[in-house]
Amino acid sequence: MEAVPRVPTLPPHDVRLLVEGRHPDPFAVLGRHVVAGQTVVRAFLPGANYVELVSGDGASREIRAMPPTGEGLFQAPAPGTGPYRLRISWPDGITEAADPYSFGLLLSEQDIYLFAEGRHFDLATRLGANLREFDGVGGVLFAVWAPNAEHVSVVGDFNGWNSRRHPMRQRRGPGVWELFVPGVKAGAVYKFAVASAGGGITWKADPLARRTEAPPRTASVVAEPSDFTWSDTDWLARRERAHPMAEPLCAYEVHVGSWLRTEWGQMGSWDEATDRLIPYLQHMGFSHVELMPITEHPFGGSWGYQPLALFAPTARLGPPEAFARFVDRCHAAGIGVILDWVPAHFPSDEHGLARFDGTALYEHEDPREGFHRDWNTLIYNVGRREVRGFLIASALWWIETFHLDGLRVDAVASMLYRDYSRPAGEWVPNRYGGRENLEAVSFFQELNTLVGARGRGAVTIAEESTAWPGVTRPVHDGGLGFHFKWNMGWMHDTLRYFGREPVHRGYHGDDFTFGLVYAFSENFVLPISHDEVVHGKGSLLARMPGDDWQRFANLRLCLALMWTHPGKKLLFMGCEFGQAEEWNVDAPFPWPSDDDERRRGAMRLVRDLNALYRGTPALHRLDHAPEGFGWVIADDHANAVFAFSRAAGDGGSPLLVIANMTPVPRHDYRLGVPAAGLWRETFNSDAGDYGGSGVGNGGACSTRGTPSHGQVQSLTLTLPPLGLLVLEHAA
Repeated sequence: MEAVPRVPTLPPHDVRLLVEGRHPDPFAVLGRHVVAGQTVVRAFLPGANYVELVSGDGASREIRAMPPTGEGLFQAPAPGTGPYRLRISWPDGITEAADPYSFGLLLSEQDIYLFAEGRHFDLATRLGANLREFDGVGGVLFAVWAPNAEHVSVVGDFNGWNSRRHPMRQRRGPGVWELFVPGVKAGAVYKFAVASAGGGITWKADPLARRTEAPPRTASVVAEPSDFTWSDTDWLARRERAHPMAEPLCAYEVHVGSWLRTEWGQMGSWDEATDRLIPYLQHMGFSHVELMPITEHPFGGSWGYQPLALFAPTARLGPPEAFARFVDRCHAAGIGVILDWVPAHFPSDEHGLARFDGTALYEHEDPREGFHRDWNTLIYNVGRREVRGFLIASALWWIETFHLDGLRVDAVASMLYRDYSRPAGEWVPNRYGGRENLEAVSFFQELNTLVGARGRGAVTIAEESTAWPGVTRPVHDGGLGFHFKWNMGWMHDTLRYFGREPVHRGYHGDDFTFGLVYAFSENFVLPISHDEVVHGKGSLLARMPGDDWQRFANLRLCLALMWTHPGKKLLFMGCEFGQAEEWNVDAPFPWPSDDDERRRGAMRLVRDLNALYRGTPALHRLDHAPEGFGWVIADDHANAVFAFSRAAGDGGSPLLVIANMTPVPRHDYRLGVPAAGLWRETFNSDAGDYGGSGVGNGGACSTRGTPSHGQVQSLTLTLPPLGLLVLEHAA
C-alpha cells in the first residue's frame, strides 16, 4: 500500500456542522473535490475503525488508506477520475460500496419541475425510496420533500440509525432532498431525520413509502419494484368498455382484518382473504368488495381512517405483492375491488406528516383551516400544488399499480365546506367571503378528470352527506365529476322508517317516498355502511322493532327494498345475516352457526337478491334515470303498502315491486298492472327458505279485467306480513 501525501483538512466550521448532523450542503465537502490543487476524497463515517479508498478491479485494483482527521472524517488523495469505492471497517464487520457522494444530480429537472407544479402523478417512482442503478452501481435513491428544513439525512438499519452518516442534498426549486445510497436493498428499514430551522430534529416516516413496518413500529421499508405479473387483461378490457351507470354494482363493505379475525385474536392476511373472502363473495353474489381503508395507519382503532402512508398497503395484512395477488384473484373470480381512500385529513403523530419540515407543509398553518375538531386530525392543504399533486398521485397509484376498480372518497363534505363542523367566527371564508372551499372543488375536479383519463374505467364514489349540487355531474358541465355519490338521505330516512313500530308506519310514509323526489338528481349508491352499526347505534338487526321473528322479517324487508330501489348497493359485513351486536373491530367476526336458521335464511335472501338484481336489467340498467322507476301505490297509508315499477328501457314489460310494511298479511289486495295474463312471483322476502312464514301467491297470479291504479287489468294478491314481492309478466 503506497504512502499517502498530506492534504488540507476540512475547515472546522464544516466539520462541526457534519458532526452536529446539520450541514446544509454535504456534497460540497464530501466525495471527490479539488483542494489546494490536489484531488481528494473525503468521507464522514462516524464509528468507523478505518477506511480505505478502492479503485479499479482485479489486477488493476488499487487500495489507499484514508487516514482519519478526527470527528469521524476520513480523507485521501484520489487516484484518478474514475469510479471508486470505500472499504470500511466497522466494529461489527467490513463493508465495501461506492461512495454516495460520488454521484451527481439524480432526479431529473423534469421530475423536479412537475413535482413543483403538482403534476407529477408517477410520484411514488421518483420520491420516497426507489431501487436504482447508476453507473453500474445498484442501491436506493432516497428523495423527500422538505423545503423549509435546514438539513435532512436518511437513517436506517443500513447505517446503524446514525443521523450523521447520510446527509442529503437539497435540489433547487420546490425543496426536494435526494441521496443515492449504494448497496441498500429491498427490505431495508429507514426514516428521514429532518432538522428544522428552529433547531429540532425529528425522525419522519417516508410520505411516499410503498411499504412500511407493521404497527406499532413506524419506520418505512424499501419496497420491491412493482413488477407483479397480472392475469386480468380481459377484466380490465371489459371494464374499460362498460358504462358504469348501467352496470350492476352490489358491494360488500369489509374491514378485512376484522372479517378474518378469529377467537384467538389473529387478524389474518391477504393470502387468507384470497382463500376465504373471495369464495364467500362469489357464493353470496356480490359484484364488488369495498375495502375499508388499507393505506397504512398507526392506530388500528381508527379502522384505517387516519392514514399516514397513502402509497402503502398496511403491513398488518402482508406485503404489497400479497395485496396485488388478492386483487388479481378477485378479478379472476369476477369481483371488482373498491378502496376507501382518505384525502381529507391525517393524524398528528410525530413520525408522520405533521409539521414535516418544522412548518405546516402538508396541512394549513391556521388551525381554523388546518385542524379537524371532530377527529383531532390535520387537514391537507389542497390549495398547495405539491400537496394536491401528492394526493392525486396516491389515487392514481392505487388504480394503476394495483388495478383497483374504484375509489370511495371519504369525508368529501368535510373538504367542500370551510365551516364544516365549525362554529361561527372559527373558520376562514373563501376569497369571495363564502363557505365553499374553492380549492377542494378544483382538487376534486382534477382528481376525477385524471381518473377518467388514466383509470381505464375505474370509478370514483363520493361520501358526500349534504346537498352540494353536481357531485356526479361531469366536470365540463361544472360538476365535481364523481361517478357516484352515497345517498345518505335515503339511508337516514330508511333506517328511521324501519325503526318505527309498524302500527305507526302508515303515518310516516314520507320517510320512504321522499327519497324518490331527488333519486335521479345524482348517480346514487344506497349505503348501509359500517357507520350505521357502530358508536352505540347497535346492529342493523337491533334497529328493527318487534319480537325476534318480526325483527328478522323487517331486516329481510329492508334489504329487499334496498335491492329493488333505484341506486347501486353497498352493505356492510354482518348485515347480510343479522349480526346481533354492533360491529367491534377487535372482536372475532360473529359467524352464525349452521343451525341458526333465521340468520342463514337472511344470507340466502341476500344471495338471491344479488342474483335477481344482477340478472334483471330492469333493476339496474336505469338506476339513475327517472324512466326506470314509476310509483304504482304511494298513498295507501291505512295499510302501509307501497308498490312501484322498475324498467330497463328496452320496451319490455316492467317489474312490479310491492311491499307490505306491517306484520298483518293482506289478502285480496288489488294491484293494477300494465299487461294482461300471468305474472310470476319471482321473489318473496317471506319465503320459508329465508326464515319467513311462506305466505304468498303460489309462485304466480293471473290478471282480471278489473281496472285499478290507472290500468285496465289488475291482480288480486296476497301480501305477506312484513314482506316484499317482485312480480314479472310472463310474456
